[in-house]
Amino acid sequence: MNIPGYVARNARKYPNHEAVVEPGARHTWAQLDKRVNQLANYLHDEHGVEAGHRVALFLPNNFAFVVSYFAIQRLGAVVVPVNVRLATPELEYILEDSGSDLVITCELTGTAVQPLYEKDTNAIWMDNIDELLNGLDFEAVDVKMDDDDACALLYTSGTTGRPKGVLFNHSSLLAVGTMFAVEMAYKPESRLLSLMPFTHSAPLNLSLIGGTMVGCTHVIAPTFTPDLLLDLVENERTTHFFGAPVAYILTAQHPDIAKRDLSSMTHWIYGGGPLAGEHANLARKAFNSNNFYCVYGLTEAGPTGSVLLPHEHGAKAGSIGKRAAFNTEIRLVDENNEAVKPGEAGELQLTGEGIMLGYWQNPDATDDVLTDDGWLKTGDIAIQDEDGYYWVKDRQKDLIISGGVNVYPREIEDALASHPAVLESAVIGIPHEQWGETVKAYVVLNRDLTDPEATLKSHLKALLADYKIPRHFEVKKELPHNANGKVLKHQLRAENS
Repeated sequence: MNIPGYVARNARKYPNHEAVVEPGARHTWAQLDKRVNQLANYLHDEHGVEAGHRVALFLPNNFAFVVSYFAIQRLGAVVVPVNVRLATPELEYILEDSGSDLVITCELTGTAVQPLYEKDTNAIWMDNIDELLNGLDFEAVDVKMDDDDACALLYTSGTTGRPKGVLFNHSSLLAVGTMFAVEMAYKPESRLLSLMPFTHSAPLNLSLIGGTMVGCTHVIAPTFTPDLLLDLVENERTTHFFGAPVAYILTAQHPDIAKRDLSSMTHWIYGGGPLAGEHANLARKAFNSNNFYCVYGLTEAGPTGSVLLPHEHGAKAGSIGKRAAFNTEIRLVDENNEAVKPGEAGELQLTGEGIMLGYWQNPDATDDVLTDDGWLKTGDIAIQDEDGYYWVKDRQKDLIISGGVNVYPREIEDALASHPAVLESAVIGIPHEQWGETVKAYVVLNRDLTDPEATLKSHLKALLADYKIPRHFEVKKELPHNANGKVLKHQLRAENS
């Protein structure tokens, strides 16, 4: 079975069951399957999309995204979901690196695409899917594909500052979807609320793919706000929600949350960072629920990793659980890949059917993170307590996780270096009550600037997505270095602890 095969199966099994609910529209599985076939035929006949081609999706969470995702794969092509918050240069790099033959976008997200479209990038504006597809052939496209054929390429930034494509086949993503369906008790009657962008691996592979395999209803919207979360849970009687910890922290502070009927929710799921101690208690009290699940994993793993169950939150909130998720194994090892003792720090490593095929056209980077025996090096340093629970303590890389989104300092430092007034910079994550971490830049200037922060923010806006732009700037005469000239970021972090 391949991923879009489940859409066709659901259309036969549950033709009149709601597949996708979005603001102002509802679509059954039969309607979704018809649109997927029509778009697949259109992409093939009008744009020459064939098996193996890469097609980029630059869309928010809407029906057009869902149709496009499955239509691309129904042709045997590889879908490349791209974060809609990226600036034009970032988008252009991903299109070039992936060799995407086409980008599908809409007016809401097309601003970054427009300059590339004017330079002959092949693009489709999917603002009125009915107008585009009505009357087109809705017979299924006859494309032979195996479950080990590549089907998705997700980009995740690296410490080198250049995003890396993470390649998956149908088999690996179906294993990830199965994992989440099992762990979170998906049923055809489940209604999955997705407000986190499908261009990220967790909402895409855990919710959209996992839920589609089971025949769940996807309740989606293009953005997240606490009001929208509460309204959709109450009005649509959703059962599952996945979000970053900040989504829960912000919503917990909503003045009317105690008045809202959230009783339909059986699974409040969070990942991308811990929801520990005070914040975990705040969320459980505000949502009047003990049905909180923490999931840990990496894009390169599907994502799949470990799970902290509701009954474990009382004593272990802040840990990532004590067992690997279904279809996954976890270990904690030293630099020689030998198991460490309880209480000793080691690197978390994962293995299982959901692990990526490798980094796109980057065998050296792939070899750096995959061991000879098939384990993925996460780069996360953790300890295991006497009860077997894993606690992430630090990262080997300088990764910043802000609101559940990965931010890589080197990429920002490279962008700062392109400003003529910047001699040197160092970017770190500093504690933030709601977001977990926020971005701070230390800069050394070679000339005076009247307002360094405003000038540098303006410079970065043309180069980076807004969430990567530092919220704090500090000008220093010099940065701390070791004898080899490497910036000592731990000293900078100590200033903010």
